[in-house]
Amino acid sequence: MSPKKNDSLLSSMNSFIGAVNNMDQTVMVPSLLRDIPLDQHAAMNPHVDEGDGDGDMCAYYHLLKSLRVHMEWGFWVTEGTRRTRLNSAPPSLAPSSEEKEDDDDDVSLQNRFQYHLSGLQGVLSKLTVQANALTSFYKQRVGV
Repeated sequence: MSPKKNDSLLSSMNSFIGAVNNMDQTVMVPSLLRDIPLDQHAAMNPHVDEGDGDGDMCAYYHLLKSLRVHMEWGFWVTEGTRRTRLNSAPPSLAPSSEEKEDDDDDVSLQNRFQYHLSGLQGVLSKLTVQANALTSFYKQRVGV
């Protein structure tokens, strides 16, 4: 069975970025989403950890926009400048001695790559659905 083009990581990334761009163009007044719980819409996941304690759609709107920026420009963008990834990886990403041993094993690398790739595609698919759901909810809320 050959893989479908829409199963590719690039397709998942493009779908997510497109959904967030659509959301960003549609939501003209994000503050209208303030104090509306995430579980207000069936496709939204109320158990998402935003990291700041806010569980409303406005906070999630800003989170999705932030993730889009990270997706487009990288995770180590700070104050408009880009650090080189080789020299700026956070200490938490430094490989442990066990991981260094695994790096020597090509099969292990392939398995880890496939595992993380499929996980990333799954996360991007869920985030795309949630961005589309937030956009739909906003349209209903403002009567568009």
